[in-house]
Amino acid sequence: MKFFAPERRVRTALQLSPVAAGCALFVTALANPAAAQTTTTPAAEAPITTVTVTGIRRGIEDAISVKKDSSSIVEAISAEDIGKLPDVSIAESIARLPGLAAQRVAGRAQVISVRGLSPDFSTTLLNGREQVSTGDNRSVEFDQYPSELLSGVTIYKTPDAGLIGQGLSGTIDLQTVRPLNFGKRTVAMNARAEHNSLGSVANTKSLGNRFSISYIDQFLNRKLGVAIGFAHLESPVLAHETGIYEPWKTDSRTGLPAGTTATDGIKALSRTGYNRRDGLMGVVEYRPTKSFTSTLDFYASVFKHEDTANQFEVNLSGWNGGLQPEPFYSNVTKNGNAIGSAVANNVYPLVRGMYTNRRDDIRALGWNNEWRLDGVKLVADLSWSKAKRDELGLENNLQLGAVNNAQYLDTINLGFNSGTFPTMTPGRADYSDASNLYVKNTIYGSGYGKVPYVEDELKSVKLAANFQAPAALENWFSGFDVGVNHSDRSKDKDQPEGNINLAGNPTTIDPSLLYGSVDLGFAGVGNVPAWDVPAVVARYMTFNPTAGSGAILIKNWSVREKISTAYAKANIEHEFGDISLRGNVGVQVQHTKQSSDSKYFNGALAGDQQVQPIHDGKSYNDWLPSMNLNFGLPNDQTVRVAMAKQIARPRVDQLRAALDFGVSDTTFKPGASGGNAQLDPWRAKAFDVSYEKYFGKKAYVAAAFFFKKLDTYIFTQTKTYDFSAFIPGTKANTQFGDYKAPYNGNGGTMRGIELSGSLPLNMLTPVLDGFGIVASGTYTDSNIAIQEPDGSIGQNIPLPGLSKRVTNLTVYYEKNGFETRLSQRKRSDFVGEIGNFAAERSLRYVVGESILDFQVGYTFQNGPLKDMGIVLQANNLRNAAYETYNGSKNQQLEYQKYGRTVLLGVNYKF
Repeated sequence: MKFFAPERRVRTALQLSPVAAGCALFVTALANPAAAQTTTTPAAEAPITTVTVTGIRRGIEDAISVKKDSSSIVEAISAEDIGKLPDVSIAESIARLPGLAAQRVAGRAQVISVRGLSPDFSTTLLNGREQVSTGDNRSVEFDQYPSELLSGVTIYKTPDAGLIGQGLSGTIDLQTVRPLNFGKRTVAMNARAEHNSLGSVANTKSLGNRFSISYIDQFLNRKLGVAIGFAHLESPVLAHETGIYEPWKTDSRTGLPAGTTATDGIKALSRTGYNRRDGLMGVVEYRPTKSFTSTLDFYASVFKHEDTANQFEVNLSGWNGGLQPEPFYSNVTKNGNAIGSAVANNVYPLVRGMYTNRRDDIRALGWNNEWRLDGVKLVADLSWSKAKRDELGLENNLQLGAVNNAQYLDTINLGFNSGTFPTMTPGRADYSDASNLYVKNTIYGSGYGKVPYVEDELKSVKLAANFQAPAALENWFSGFDVGVNHSDRSKDKDQPEGNINLAGNPTTIDPSLLYGSVDLGFAGVGNVPAWDVPAVVARYMTFNPTAGSGAILIKNWSVREKISTAYAKANIEHEFGDISLRGNVGVQVQHTKQSSDSKYFNGALAGDQQVQPIHDGKSYNDWLPSMNLNFGLPNDQTVRVAMAKQIARPRVDQLRAALDFGVSDTTFKPGASGGNAQLDPWRAKAFDVSYEKYFGKKAYVAAAFFFKKLDTYIFTQTKTYDFSAFIPGTKANTQFGDYKAPYNGNGGTMRGIELSGSLPLNMLTPVLDGFGIVASGTYTDSNIAIQEPDGSIGQNIPLPGLSKRVTNLTVYYEKNGFETRLSQRKRSDFVGEIGNFAAERSLRYVVGESILDFQVGYTFQNGPLKDMGIVLQANNLRNAAYETYNGSKNQQLEYQKYGRTVLLGVNYKF
C-alpha cells in the first residue's frame, strides 16, 4: 500500500438511511455518464497542469485505486497522511467497509465479521503474513494495533492462489509504510486529549491521552530507507452495566404466576479502570540495485487493561444461603411470558468487586528479499510472530453484618424492560456504608480467582517465483507464479483457578483500601463502595490457584499446527476488442498436520496417577482451486467474476485434546466433554460477481453478489465415544459412553448483495464543491441453523456473526484546510460469541446498533503554523447502548453504556 503525503480527513452525515444513500448514489452516478469523463486528452500544445489532492480525498482516491487495480474483489482503506487513518481505532475504520461489521467488546470495536461470518472465518495478516492472537483462538483483537502506525488495510473478499494464510470469509491485510516510496524525509506527530462523558468514578479519571510520532528518511543516495513509529494510548475504562443470570427459565417459585419466565439473579455495576497501549513499528528497506530489494519490518506492542466492576448483586432463584424465612415474590407483573416487575422478598444481596488485570505482548518480525532478473522475479520471505497474554481475575464478596442473621434479609423492587437498564431498588438496607459490609463467607463464598496465560507463536518461510510469459503465450498471459510456504504454529493456554478464602474472622475493609463510592442510580440501587480488590485479597484472604482437576484441568492445553502450502497461478491478460480481460487462475495445495496435548483427571486412580496426559491429532490435505476474472468494459466499467474452494481451520480451543472425564455412579457408563483434535476444517465453495463503475480514481459505484456453500460446519454435539483408553481402574461397565465436543456436521448456504459507492459531490454540481459521500449497504442471508446443545438461547439459532443488514454512511466536507465528517455504521441483530462469567465463549443474541461519530478540523495552509492541524472528534456521539438477550427481547441479558468519547488534538508534519 502506498503512503501519501497531504492532510486530514473528516466528514459530515445527514440523517439519511445509508442504504437509501448508497442506492441514490448508485442511480445518480449511472444516470450521469458524462460525469465519468473526469479528464479529456489535452491538445498537444496545451500546458500540463498538476493538481495536488490532499486530506481525506487523497486517502479515498488511493483506496479507490487499490480496489480498481486489484485482480481480486477487495475493499481498501488508505491513510491520507502519516499516522492519520480516519478513525481512532483500526477496527472502526475496517467496519466502515462494505460487508464488514464490528462487534463491540467493553465499548470498543474489537473483532470483525466479514460478510456475515464470525471472526473465526477470516484471517488477519500484517504485511502479507498471518498474525498470532492474544485471545484463545485465531481472531485478532484489532485494538492491539494502533491505527497511527498503519498506512492502510486491504480486505480480500475473494481468494487468490498466491495469497498465503487466507481466510474463508475474507483476508484482512494490515500494512505499514515502505520508506523508499517517500520522496523526502518526513516526520509526523499527533497528540490527543480524551474525555469520557460518564465522568470520573472512584479511582478512575474521565481523562485520557494518546500521541504518536513517525519518522521516515532515506540514505545512501536513496538506496536505504528507514521508517520508525511509536504510538501511546491511555484511555479510561468507564461503563454502566446491568446483567442477568443466564438462561431465563420457567420454574415454580413462591409468588410467581405459573408459566412465568424468570432469571436466577440480577446485577448492576459501574466498571472503572484504564487501557494503556504502547506500539512500536519499524521498517528498514535496502535497494542497492534496481534488481534487488531487501526489507526488514518489525512490530511490537504492549497492551495493558485494568478494571474493577463495582457491583450490587441479588440471587433471585429462591436461595439465600439457608437463611429463614425463605424468599418469595409479590406484586408480580408480566412482560409477555417473562417477569416484568416484582418485589423480591427475603433476599440477601451482596456487594462485589470483580478485578481484572491483563497484559498482552505482541512481537512480529518479517524479512523479505526480492530479486528481479531477466524475465524472473524471485522472493524469499521469513517471518516470526509471538503473542503472550498474562491475566489475573479476582473476586471479592461483601455482605451486610459480621454473622448471618435474618435482620439482613432485604426486599428488592425489580423492573425488567428491554431497551433500558433494569432496576433493582433495595427496600430496607443501606449498602453505601462500607463500615456495615463485611469480607466474609457469603452465599457465594468469599471469592474466586483465575490466572489465565496464553502464548501463541508462529514461524513461517516462503519461497516464490514469478516468470514472465513466453512469447507464444503472452497474448493470453502476463506471467506465472509458483511458490511454497511452510508455517509452524503453537498455541498454549494455562488457566489455574481457585477459591479465594477468608484467612480470619469476618471484617470490614480498612478505610485506606477504599476508593470511595460509585453511583448505581442508573439501575435504581444508589451508591455502593469501591475498593482495592488485590489489596483486600492480600490482606484478608488466601488465594492458591491450581490447574486441579475436572472442569479446571481441561482449560489447560497446547495445540500445534504445521501447514505446508504449494501454489501455482497463471496471470491472465488479454484483449477482446474494446473489452480487456485480466485476472488469474490457480490452485493451492495445503497439507495440515495438527496435534494437541493436554491432561485429564481420573478420580478412580491414586495419587499422582489421577492426572493423565492426552495426545491426539490428525493430518489432512486440501486442494483449493481459485479463479478471478476481471472484464474491463468501455467507460471505465469492470465486471468481476470469482470462484473458489475455501477452508477455515477450526478454532484453536475446539482442537484441544482436553476432556472432563467421569463415570456415572448409577449407570456406570463413562462420559466426558471437551475438545476434538480430530476436526476437519470448515470447507466451502464460493462464487462472487461484481459490477463496478469508476470515474477515474475520484469516485466509483459498485454492486456485488456473493454465494457460499459451506460443505461442513463445526457444531457442539453429543456422540457415542470409545473410552477404552480412559476406563482402566474405574467402575465403568462398558467402554462406550457419551462425549460432548465439537464435531464436523452439515453446513448450508449463505448469500448476499452489496451496494457501495464513493462520490465527491462537485461531480454533480460545482455548488457542492468540497462535499462528498461514501455509502454502502449489505444484505446477507443463510439457511445454516446452529444446534445450540444446552438450549440457553434456543435450539436452532442463526449463524453467529451474521447481521442480515449492515449499512455505512459518511458525509464529509473538505476545502481550504477545513474538514468535517459525520459517519454512521449500523448493523441489525445478530448472534454474538461473548466471553461469559467463566471466561468461556457463549452465544447470545445481540441487539443491532447504530454508532455515530463526528469529526471537525482545520489544517493551516500558510504562515508559521503551516501543516499544523487542529482536530475535534466525538465517538459514539449518541452513547449507543450494547444489549444482549436470551432469544426474545423481553428476556434481556446485558445492557451496557460506555459514554461518548471526545478527543481534542493537534497534528503536525514536516
